[in-house]
Amino acid sequence: MLSANGMRAPASPIDGPQAWMRLVVSLALGTIGGVGMWAVIVVLPAVQAEFGVDRADASLPYTATMLGFAVGNVVIGRAIDRIGYWIPAFVTSILLGLGFIAASLTTSVLQFSLVHGLLIGVGTASTFGPLIADLSHWFDRRRGVAVSAAATGSYLAGTLWPAVIPSVAGTEGWRTAYVVIGIICLVTMVPLTLMLRAKPPHAEAGGGNGGRPVLPIALSPAGLQALLVVAGLGCCVAMSMPQVHIVAYCMDLGYGVARGADMLSIMMAAGIVSRVASGFIADRIGGIRTLLAGSVLQGLALLFYIPFDGLASLYVVSLIFGLSQGGIVPCYAVIVREYMPAAEAGQRVGIVIMATILGMAIGGWMSGWIYDLTGSYSAAFLNGIAWNLLNVTAMVLVFWSARRALPARS
Repeated sequence: MLSANGMRAPASPIDGPQAWMRLVVSLALGTIGGVGMWAVIVVLPAVQAEFGVDRADASLPYTATMLGFAVGNVVIGRAIDRIGYWIPAFVTSILLGLGFIAASLTTSVLQFSLVHGLLIGVGTASTFGPLIADLSHWFDRRRGVAVSAAATGSYLAGTLWPAVIPSVAGTEGWRTAYVVIGIICLVTMVPLTLMLRAKPPHAEAGGGNGGRPVLPIALSPAGLQALLVVAGLGCCVAMSMPQVHIVAYCMDLGYGVARGADMLSIMMAAGIVSRVASGFIADRIGGIRTLLAGSVLQGLALLFYIPFDGLASLYVVSLIFGLSQGGIVPCYAVIVREYMPAAEAGQRVGIVIMATILGMAIGGWMSGWIYDLTGSYSAAFLNGIAWNLLNVTAMVLVFWSARRALPARS
C-alpha cells in the first residue's frame, strides 16, 4: 500500500506476526503469574497448622489476595492507559516474585495476609485484566480469539500449579515452595515483560481505536460501564456457587471429596475450551451476543444442578457448566474494546474485572451462608440463578441499546 508521498506505507502491526508473538508471551505470563491465585489455596492446611489458627483466620490470606487482585486490576489498568503495559508489568512481576519470597519469611498469619494482599495479589493482577486489555489493541479481525486465548492463562495456572506445588511443599515445606515460586516468577516473568515494550498501535496512530472504529451504542460510556459492572457482579456471584462449593456438595450427597475434586477439574478443563471457542464466536457475532448466550446457558446449567444430583448426572452438568461459563469474563474486555475508546481500555476493563472478582468473593460466602441457614444447597443454587438473571437483564439492556444505535435500514 502506497502512502500520499508515493512511498510504501509500513504494514500495520495489527493482526500481524508481532501481535501473535504478544499473544504467546501474554499466555505465558498469565500461566506463570496466575500462581498468585492458587498457591495460598494449596498451602492453606500447612499454614494453618504452623501458625496455629482456625480455618477462618487461615482463609484471610486468600481474601487479602482477592482484594489486592481486584484493586490491582483497576490501578494497573489505569497505568497502562497512560504509559503502556510493559513498565507496570515489569514492576509488578518483581513485586510478585519478591512477594512469594517475603511470604516465606513471615511469622504470623497477619503478616502472611498482608504480603499476599499488597504484593502477591497486586502482582498477579497485571497478568489478567490489564494484560488482556493491552493485547486487545493488537488485534482487529481476531480480537475475540486473542483476548479469550490469553485469558485461558488463569485456568492453565489453576491446572498446572496445584499439581506442581505439593511435590515441593510435601518434601521441603511450604516456605521452600514459596521461595522456589518467587525465583521462578523473577527469572521468567521479568524477561517476558521486556518482550512487550512496543507501544500499542492506537498510541502510534495518535489515539485511534486500534484498526476498528468504536461501534455506536445508545448509552454514555458511564452508563455502559455501570451495566457491565452489574452484569459482571451478577454473573460471577452465580458462577462461584458450583466452583466454590461443588466439593462440599458432593460430600453432602455422599460421593466424597475426590469425586467433587474431579468435577471441579472438569469445570476448569471445559472452561479452557469455552474461552477459546467464545473468542471465535465473538469475532463472528460480537461480544454482547456471545456474553448473553453464555450467561443464559450458565443459568440453565445452574438449574440442572437441582434435579440432577446423581453421580453421573453431576459429572455431565459440571461439564455443561464449564462449557457455559468459561467464555463469559473475557467477553467483557471484547465489549469494552468494541464500544469504548482504545485509550480508556485498561481502566475500564479493570473496573469490570474488579466487579467479577468481588462477585466471586461475595457469591462464595453467600452460598455458604445460605447453606448454614437452610441445611441444603438447593436454595444456594436458586440464589445463583437469581443473580444470573440480574446479569442477563443488564446484558439485554446493553444489547437493546446497541440495536437502537444501529442506522435504520432503508
